[in-house]
Amino acid sequence: MKNLKHVLLLLIIVSMILVACGTSGGPAEAPAEEEAAPVEEAAPEEEAAPTEEEAAPAEEEEMADEELLFVAINKSADQQYFIDLQNSFIESAESAGAEALKFDAKLDPSLGVSLVNDAISAGAQGIAITVPDQTIGPAIAQAATDAGVVLIATDDGIVDENGDPVPFVGFDGKDMGRKVGEAAAELLTESGWLDDADKKVGVLSVEVQTLSVCNDRTDNEKAAVIAAGVPEDQVFPVPYTGESLSAQDAAGPIITANPDVTNWIVFGCNDEGVLGTLNALATTGYAPEDIIGVGLGAYEACKFWAAEQDSGFKAGLFISGLDVGNTAATVLYDAVVNGVEPPEQTFAPTTIVNPDNYADVMDEISLANCSQ
Repeated sequence: MKNLKHVLLLLIIVSMILVACGTSGGPAEAPAEEEAAPVEEAAPEEEAAPTEEEAAPAEEEEMADEELLFVAINKSADQQYFIDLQNSFIESAESAGAEALKFDAKLDPSLGVSLVNDAISAGAQGIAITVPDQTIGPAIAQAATDAGVVLIATDDGIVDENGDPVPFVGFDGKDMGRKVGEAAAELLTESGWLDDADKKVGVLSVEVQTLSVCNDRTDNEKAAVIAAGVPEDQVFPVPYTGESLSAQDAAGPIITANPDVTNWIVFGCNDEGVLGTLNALATTGYAPEDIIGVGLGAYEACKFWAAEQDSGFKAGLFISGLDVGNTAATVLYDAVVNGVEPPEQTFAPTTIVNPDNYADVMDEISLANCSQ
């Protein structure tokens, strides 16, 4: 019996030793599902998006041209000068990558103000305007300032809400008047009319008396012919709106009231004024050889010269709306895109022309208009 107990005790000890050997190598391995999941292969890294600061310049460059809008507003856009100005403005703006629009204020001050507001509402960053009336200057300047829009005046100067001049692109009115007046005085001297006792010379000065730039022109025109020997009381103002028919209607009664005048000198604020007055003289019976007309613009005068037709137009001061339109668009672009402050005044060149030299002085587009 004792032997049996010893055997059983020995078996128990052996079993314990075997169990101990099985666990002595360390903890049992975790089931498969508990094994650490294999690390997934990383997806290819997407290219980092540019920061807002990095993206902005590229976006601005891409969108700048699309978003640029410039507007030209003119007081009487059916006149050849303003047609040229607006066409040149649009061509220059578009060539710089901007969109451009043109509006006609039709000599209506209220419409002029409305068109400025329309341009601002349309998103214009720059506006060039030849105002139908200089008195609207402060109102439209205030509207532009409030909207952050660059405003420049073309041809007719205006002041802002503080009485300061709005940047101007156009011509020097006093210089223009001097050139026209001196040309008229020279032609008068060459004619010998003042030395002929049988002739009485009168002057028809065609004036937009409410427009300062026109007064600059006609005041200097009158001064030059008076200096040449015309009595001051023989200088007759012809008030008009700037259009040919208005000048013709205004000049007729003055001509009729002075039947003793045998020879007339005619000048004015623009070619339309001279043309209308020449038409009134022709209706009254005056011949071209009895008239010295000096236009301002030369775009109406040259039509007679191109057709080789006798007229009272003996000379004209050539001014190009193309120059003003191109310059206005350039000034606006530099201000809006490049941050260049518009100059206070930018003047375009002017040249006296006549039937003999106009074809050599005028540009191709102006010459083409002469043949229309």
